[in-house]
Amino acid sequence: MDNVGDVLLAGPAVRAAAAGADRTVLLAGPRGAAAARLLPGVDRVLEWRAPWIDPEPGPVRAADVDALTAAVRAEAPDAALILTSFHQSPLPLALLLRLAGVPWIGAISDDYPGSLLDLRHRAPSGPPEAERMLGLAQAAGYRLPPGDDGRLAVRRPLPDATGLTGGPGYVVVHPGATAPARAVPPDLAAATVDRLTGDGCRVVVTGAPADRDLTARVAGTRAADLAGRTRLPELAAVLAGAAAVVTGNTGPGHLAAAVGAPVVSLFSPVVPASAWAPYGTRLRLLGDQGAPCRGTRARTCPVPGHPCLTSLSADDVAGAVHDLIAEGT
Repeated sequence: MDNVGDVLLAGPAVRAAAAGADRTVLLAGPRGAAAARLLPGVDRVLEWRAPWIDPEPGPVRAADVDALTAAVRAEAPDAALILTSFHQSPLPLALLLRLAGVPWIGAISDDYPGSLLDLRHRAPSGPPEAERMLGLAQAAGYRLPPGDDGRLAVRRPLPDATGLTGGPGYVVVHPGATAPARAVPPDLAAATVDRLTGDGCRVVVTGAPADRDLTARVAGTRAADLAGRTRLPELAAVLAGAAAVVTGNTGPGHLAAAVGAPVVSLFSPVVPASAWAPYGTRLRLLGDQGAPCRGTRARTCPVPGHPCLTSLSADDVAGAVHDLIAEGT
């Protein structure tokens, strides 16, 4: 029910459930629904904004709840797995699913669930989120099919993005994030673009429509600026053609992992990298993981100057990019 990255990390668990089901419906929030439609194994996506999860929730309205329970009842599921991040409770959604008539529900829950859950799975915080959610599916009796390595994945084929990027082999820099604390500092992103282009790399800067001022500043005159020009499938295609992707700890890092692109992750430790770093791809993790913001879950950096990332230099980032590219040749 969360953002793009959270939905992508749920992919292995979704594929395991799909392998043991006749039909798989994914209930997603509006911020993650586009990623839900990219997941292999998903037959249908229902969209609903959960007011206990969305970062900008509206008021709780009975009509909205009634619409959700009616939509779930129309699907008539035999079972539901509620996939949450380590800091979220599955119980509000479990209550609504019970009201919708779902006969069997499993979730990871530290809180006493009463009659809301048939499977109360316990999982430690800290391991990769993808493995944590897959563990729930496995506890419910669902297994990945033979040959599935459990990495993140998206549906193929992807759109042709060469009209935006040229041929493969460029470096993507994605400076933005929905939470400012997890974004790449703009000055560092711009300096990294200058350093990489000075080294002879082709650089593509990506971002959402709201990021256009940021990406224009970062791209300057030396890189291609694609902000607002890609829906999520096209962004996936852009990332798939990259020799390396530079990003903060945000959704496009997980999307890069899902298409097999190597990632330089400038990771603000407001959440643990052990759980949230790009999963199952070649990775260079940068940033002070012991900074004072560690574990705060802050959306805006609580430490003046954002030192966990501003302590990095463009040379640090470019060096990690070059290491990844050399490693892959």
